[in-house]
Amino acid sequence: MPKTRMPLLKEDKPSKRMSRKITIILLLLFIALLAVIFFRSSVSKITAIHFQGDKYTSREDLLAASGLTVGGQFFAVSGDSVESALTELKTVQEAAVNKKFPGVIDISIKEFPAVAYELDQAGSLEAILSSGAAVSVKDTGIAVEKPILTNWQADDPYKTKLCQALAGIPNELTSDISEIVPSPTLSFPDRIKLYTRSRFEVITAISLLKDKVEYLNQVIENEQPGLIKMLEADSYVPFHTEAEDSGEDTDTQE
Repeated sequence: MPKTRMPLLKEDKPSKRMSRKITIILLLLFIALLAVIFFRSSVSKITAIHFQGDKYTSREDLLAASGLTVGGQFFAVSGDSVESALTELKTVQEAAVNKKFPGVIDISIKEFPAVAYELDQAGSLEAILSSGAAVSVKDTGIAVEKPILTNWQADDPYKTKLCQALAGIPNELTSDISEIVPSPTLSFPDRIKLYTRSRFEVITAISLLKDKVEYLNQVIENEQPGLIKMLEADSYVPFHTEAEDSGEDTDTQE
């Protein structure tokens, strides 16, 4: 009888597809492990935070507003979010964040300019910024050409408008103004009185100041001290000097 040959059973071999999946899974696990190790290492942490241009804002206030801390996650920091948070401060006009790996964050600050000064309730001098914010001048020095604000309430909305108006006027046009006092009327609730170093008294309104200041300087340069009104119409009346008054009295006696 002829022998019957048994068919050979094929050995099971892992498919190439299954082997590729395992390789990918192992690679992903390895990458995840490396990521965990990296983000727990000091290389991924914030090691230094530098501020530039912060003349009126303390480092503590800047850090609190930005939410940044040394030791925090460097890659979790959003430059746009930090910039937006810093400009919420009344002293900060603009902010720019520059991240430098590993761990260094540089922040450039542009603050609102000082436009005037004011004495606080304790008698200490404060700088008033164009945003209306009041800051101490102990460490920043005093610019003598800035006016002093007198008799202004802290919550007066016209005070902020005045600061904004002063910020929009070149320094050479306001350098002679020594004092600004509120003087509202029904017709002009934003009316103010200005006193100059050249001994002029000026009545105008905050809303008109920017447009009228050139006329003010023309009168100061060409006339004797007097009263200047710059409202709906402009006018100038010189003060009587003591010599003139004395002469008038003599004429009257004669």
